[in-house]
Amino acid sequence: MARPKSASHELKRDEILDIAAQCFAERSYPASSMNDIAAASGTSKARLYHYYGSKEAILFDLLNRYTQRLLLLIAQVEATAQRRNLDDRAALHELIRSFLQEYETSATRHVALLNDTKFLGNEPDPALGGEPPVSQRELILNRQRDVVSAVTRFLRRAYPERLNPVNQTAVSMMLFGMINWTFTWLRPGGPMSYAAFADEVIAMVEHGLGEKP
Repeated sequence: MARPKSASHELKRDEILDIAAQCFAERSYPASSMNDIAAASGTSKARLYHYYGSKEAILFDLLNRYTQRLLLLIAQVEATAQRRNLDDRAALHELIRSFLQEYETSATRHVALLNDTKFLGNEPDPALGGEPPVSQRELILNRQRDVVSAVTRFLRRAYPERLNPVNQTAVSMMLFGMINWTFTWLRPGGPMSYAAFADEVIAMVEHGLGEKP
């Protein structure tokens, strides 16, 4: 039976993922090598291979954990809304704030999700489960679709008079368009905080969706 990984092993993997995400964001995934990640980690390439067998394995673990984190965030907001008895619009506002709070500390991981999923393997991987088995790329793309579907559900509940089967996907992607690219211009400690920007997004959604034109 395989020996369970120690807590220090997992902490080191977390550290490697943080550094790798920074490398991918700064250099791009194709231009980053295991040597680059090892050097940035202050370790040897051989030591890095003790934790991850390839650069693609690092990318997959990075995106696997991050997409799980986003889905957990959605579940937490749903639980909070139920516990605090929030109405549907307040629940959507809570979700927007929670996403932007996450993005503030996960910018490089979000860059990888938006830019680098296409570099994951596309061959079915039985180790990932599913029937039929899915590939690493398909698993991450399915998680992204789940996130979009959840946000669409929040929007549809909040503005039932405005969203319908024809426009709901477009409206959801408009919301993601406002928040997903903040890493390109919004900086922690800058003139506008992530919390203040969340309030601006909420105000725009309210004024744009809150009343019929």
